[in-house]
Amino acid sequence: MPNALNGKKILLGVTGGVAAFKACELVRELQRWGASVQVVMTEAATHFIGTASFQALSGQPVFTDQWDGRIANNMAHIELSRQADAILIAPCSTDMMAKLAHGLCDDLLSTLCMARDKPLLIAPAMNRQMWMHPATQRNARQLRDDGVAILGPGNGDQACGETGDGRMLEAVQLTEAMEAFFTPKSLAGKSVLLTAGPTQEPIDPVRVISNLSSGKMGFAIAQACQRAGAQVTLVAGPCALPTPDGVQRIDVRTAQQMHDAVHALMQPRPDVFIAVAAVADWRVAQVSDQKIKKTGDDDVPTLQFVQNPDILASVARLPDAPFCVGFAAESEDLEKHGEEKRRRKGIPLLVANIGHATFGRDDNELLLIDAKGHTRMPLAAKTDLARALVLHLAGQLPA
Repeated sequence: MPNALNGKKILLGVTGGVAAFKACELVRELQRWGASVQVVMTEAATHFIGTASFQALSGQPVFTDQWDGRIANNMAHIELSRQADAILIAPCSTDMMAKLAHGLCDDLLSTLCMARDKPLLIAPAMNRQMWMHPATQRNARQLRDDGVAILGPGNGDQACGETGDGRMLEAVQLTEAMEAFFTPKSLAGKSVLLTAGPTQEPIDPVRVISNLSSGKMGFAIAQACQRAGAQVTLVAGPCALPTPDGVQRIDVRTAQQMHDAVHALMQPRPDVFIAVAAVADWRVAQVSDQKIKKTGDDDVPTLQFVQNPDILASVARLPDAPFCVGFAAESEDLEKHGEEKRRRKGIPLLVANIGHATFGRDDNELLLIDAKGHTRMPLAAKTDLARALVLHLAGQLPA
């Protein structure tokens, strides 16, 4: 299941700054995602890191001079940009931002950016005061108006010893941003509401009943939907995963809280509701206000349970209900029980985990069940499965 970066040709521009060393890791990360990388450096960048490093990492010659004779027609500023699917400048210095904003081109990198016919993305890296300077902020606004995508900067410790905005994003963050940039916007204009993670049903102030769900599949789907152009809201049970970029997150604890949060978000109706969360079927009828004490070796408390609300079924029954997708973790007769659950819930699509012991893992196998039959998704990373599921989902939605 290839990602959107697989097979892409990235021209990576490196400008002068301490963050230039991060560009080495970025080359590796882009390649790990299937992209090829051609590096172009400014003269200032070579004072921080040598061309040999990038040539060794990328497997391609590095260009620094606009008069480089290795290009047959001596037009490196034309030929290099034409061969790329996108240009990424990381790190992008204050000086390079100013050049790009004002159309100045006095070296190879700035000149090929002016002569490009491909998208341009930049990852600023500079001191916090340089980033916040009115001139830099003016240049950033101008670049955005010109269609340049600005990735970051991040916030944190800087080489000068200060702390604040201006750090170049990490290699993984930039690679994910590039993958998001190339992802087809199959859900553009759609709104998606998801649930993910476990719920915790209290017994007393210190004990709960829960399950082993990590939330990884739900968070991956939320990320994939956002990258496909959707407006995404994620209602998450207790889990320690970072919120995907661009996703609105609402944290809850119990099944009842998740039910209430979901229905509060039904006005206006989302286009899609995806119930990935492993919601507890039952909760303790009477939660103790105090910790239940053990009084003897044979002392075993008796707990009475009541059913939790069925979040997915309740949404599917709403007038003008969104397109509903359910998840099932079955331990036997997957196709039979999955189809029965899809019909019982009254939903168009149900996603069943082929391996029921997938909680906490980074990979999975899925079986997609709808009115037309079954579609099997073989073992793959959950992030890859999420991308494939979004493409399948997009094909079932009305235009």
